[in-house]
Amino acid sequence: MEPNNKSHPEEFILLGFADRPWLELPLFIILLITYPMAMMGNIAIILVSKVDPCLHSPMYFFLTNLSFLDMCYTTSIVPQLLCNLGTSKKTISYIGCAVQLYFFHIMGGTECLLLALMSFDRYVAICKPLHYTLIMNQRICILLVATVWMSGMTYAVSEATVTLQLPLCGRNTLDHLLCEIPVLIKTACGEKGANELTLSVVCIFFLAVPLCLILISYACIGHAVFKIKSLEGRKKAFGTCSSHLIVVFLFYGPAISMYLQPPSSISRDQPKFMALFYGVVTPTLNPFIYTLRNKDVKGALGNLMGSVFTCK
Repeated sequence: MEPNNKSHPEEFILLGFADRPWLELPLFIILLITYPMAMMGNIAIILVSKVDPCLHSPMYFFLTNLSFLDMCYTTSIVPQLLCNLGTSKKTISYIGCAVQLYFFHIMGGTECLLLALMSFDRYVAICKPLHYTLIMNQRICILLVATVWMSGMTYAVSEATVTLQLPLCGRNTLDHLLCEIPVLIKTACGEKGANELTLSVVCIFFLAVPLCLILISYACIGHAVFKIKSLEGRKKAFGTCSSHLIVVFLFYGPAISMYLQPPSSISRDQPKFMALFYGVVTPTLNPFIYTLRNKDVKGALGNLMGSVFTCK
């Protein structure tokens, strides 16, 4: 019996927006602008969280992880997208596709769980303030973040490896901008019902369950916030929580519409726009959402910029 990998092509042709060539130049320019913005914004969040002593708390430790994750997330797809959009060659090697598949889904799976962890942190801070430092101590925070990263890696490695074993019967054309699990399953030949079912079950755990936990956390937070008598206290609680909620809905909305349905039922253009949204738009917007809606981050960023210009 011949191994499946003989049916794998040396490279894939990524069709992208081949049927809409007029979109390629505007998209290339947008990515050329937003990618450096995403990198600089997330690096700024990491720097101020490390440099400013006021931000040495679990909330900003998790935010630093989110910023690092977003940098890796967008880097896993944007450079390759820019190469394909800027040249007539719309291909990616099989090895390049496999690497992108692993990294893209490691970051995606980890972000799902990290956002749930950040909501749990806000729940403890607002609903259990007297026990916050005891529950969210440094050792627990590091352990929780390590668990989140390991879970994301386990999901990506197992799911991507199984997907790469599917026979492609000589097919090397992907109607997408990048290598993504649902699109590869859809392209594969033969029986793939088990793969679709496995992906749906895993995505329920990584998307639906964390989202439910987030919503439950914020229901409890909302109940606790309305009990706060101080108007300033309410504003501060809503300020930190609203930033996180906006990020949650920006990420989970497109991801759920993409992954919680069978790959065979996905429309032609849906994966392309969804991947651009949660792989490019969300990582670019996250630093601005957290900066504009958080006085502590704005203050720390102002102090950092001031010290840089003073040194000069």
